Amino acid sequence: MTSDHWRTIKALPQVSLNQLFEEDADRLKYLGLEQSGIYFDLSKTHLNQQAIQAFQELAGDVGLPAKMNALLSGEPVNISEGRAAEHCAERGTGDPASVDNAQALHRRMKSLIEIIDSGALGEFTQIIHLGIGGSALGPKMLHQALKLGDEKYELAVVSNIDGTALEPVLERFTAEKTLLVIASKTFTTAETLLNAQSVLDWMREQGVVDPLGQVIALTADPEQAVQWGVDETRILPFSETVGGRYSLWSSIGFSVALALGHDVFADLLAGAAAMDEHFQAAPWDQNIPVLAAFADQYYAQVRGCETRAVFAYDERLGLLPDYLQQLEMESNGKSVTVDGEPLSLNSSPIVWGGVGTDAQHAVFQLLHQGSHLVPVEFLAVIEPGDSLSPAHHNGLLLNCFAQGAALMAGKKSDDSHRNYQGDRPSVTILLEELEARSLGALLAFYEHRTFVNAVLLNINPFDQFGVELGKQMANKLAAEDGNRLDASTEELKRRAFGA
Repeated sequence: MTSDHWRTIKALPQVSLNQLFEEDADRLKYLGLEQSGIYFDLSKTHLNQQAIQAFQELAGDVGLPAKMNALLSGEPVNISEGRAAEHCAERGTGDPASVDNAQALHRRMKSLIEIIDSGALGEFTQIIHLGIGGSALGPKMLHQALKLGDEKYELAVVSNIDGTALEPVLERFTAEKTLLVIASKTFTTAETLLNAQSVLDWMREQGVVDPLGQVIALTADPEQAVQWGVDETRILPFSETVGGRYSLWSSIGFSVALALGHDVFADLLAGAAAMDEHFQAAPWDQNIPVLAAFADQYYAQVRGCETRAVFAYDERLGLLPDYLQQLEMESNGKSVTVDGEPLSLNSSPIVWGGVGTDAQHAVFQLLHQGSHLVPVEFLAVIEPGDSLSPAHHNGLLLNCFAQGAALMAGKKSDDSHRNYQGDRPSVTILLEELEARSLGALLAFYEHRTFVNAVLLNINPFDQFGVELGKQMANKLAAEDGNRLDASTEELKRRAFGA
């Protein structure tokens, strides 16, 4: 039946955006939706009532209701690894035992924050947070988005194994004033532990007698952290069923909660919980993550779009495209179904983007006149994050809105070089203000949208075996056991390291 639904969807008339607006006066009523202080405008996509109905029938056929319930009740939805995906439990939705456990761990985190704030562990004013992937992207993005500039602690998030990422932090920080936070789900992540060892060496060189006494560990494997040398009282665990790219709601968010205040972290969780409730309760034709996924699949499967561009018209959200790259491409970048069969549909689009208005002077040429059809997502905030002349923020918002209008309308010209084809889709997400609750809701929206896309594709979004092969190859290259790789790689190694 699924293939029949896809045939129906692919056979839908391809009506231009301008025509859709001309023919449907109620378009904004069902494609402009509000939730948690955020306005989601999907009206400049090619969804219409007929397409939404067709996608709802597909969703019913692939079992979306049961799979949503399984996710939100803590059932084992990660089929290949035989476990649940319980990031929603961190926000209060899921298996009651898992919710209780998450709340207990949050209370433990809050208590440690209060102890650190009191100065009982040392007079810390600086935090180095080490992690990689979800253990760094989430905290770094949250900190950039929500910091006000008057915080008690200076936070630096370092992920790259490249020494040029860590060394400048060590040069400006003071060892005795620095709290080292090591975030690793398994506490075996090579890049993170190498960076951690370098920080400990720096502390010793700077005269810190007991560097490990200035370490906090965030991990799903506390025993491994103890073996590494961290005192068990300074380990903040989180559940094995919380995936790395979904982990900022857990103790992985500790550094941000410490730097910005635990109340900020609590508000972040509350905002996400509100979106969880909406996702669980709203009918599909009013369900924002579901409708967004319908649009995603329309462009991927019907229009053959291989990428989706995300542009934040707010400097504070500049890291959001990076965060979404991991969330979506690590989750849905798969080529087999949950049954291990070849995927006959296009998987996750390549997510890319940047910050407006900078991007307008760099990549928007392709978006307006290139041969690629690229769905675009704009994010903007009504309340400015600065105290300068209103001309700054007004100009920012006007540019954002104008780009979406121009992509849709186009402009015909007899001069082919100056012709804009138009009919290019976009979604605009407009926050009333950028604060913890609205950001929490926004991130939960993206998580649920990613999940619905996975269900429509019949893939598992919660494993990520594809990240392992490159690490295995790196270990093989480093080994002195005579194993050799291809001639090209061996020559690169020879040129870099010598014979």
